Amino acid sequence: MSGIFIEALKYAADKHISQRRKGCDMVPYINHPIKVTYILQNTASENDPELLSAAILHDVIEDTCATEAELIEKFGKKVADIVLEVTDDMSLTYDDRKRLQIRKAPTLSDDAKMIKIADKMANIEDILTLPLTWSTHRKKQYCEWAERVVEGCRGINPRLDIAFNELIAKAYKIIDNQH
Repeated sequence: MSGIFIEALKYAADKHISQRRKGCDMVPYINHPIKVTYILQNTASENDPELLSAAILHDVIEDTCATEAELIEKFGKKVADIVLEVTDDMSLTYDDRKRLQIRKAPTLSDDAKMIKIADKMANIEDILTLPLTWSTHRKKQYCEWAERVVEGCRGINPRLDIAFNELIAKAYKIIDNQH
């Protein structure tokens, strides 16, 4: 494994150390960026160290005290730029952030698009497997929104597109059977 990726993993682990997944107090947050990175490497067969570093770091600016300047200094401009592309503006309302993700998706770089797809896949997998307190309706709404974001990101990695299609079909089937 590349040195930059190991440094990014350690940095992300340090930044997310006390965080837990929303709606599930027992799961350390760092599991999420690890899962996103795993999807990119194992499902999509992506091995670029800068892409994988950006994947493991994809939530540090949004959810921690990490800054763009720190990322540039530690991991370089390319990694920082990818992370910034997938970072939500937390000064916006939840609904505005969600709308902006849909609108912005087609304009992202190829690396950012792949991280977006893997991020949505990791979240959908968590919806299906973690003991979340979400209603069936909320789970379905998330899947519908995720599909809209992913629509703007497709066409970069066929393996990732196929895996998303399979996962979203499975998710709808499971969620529909929860009624």
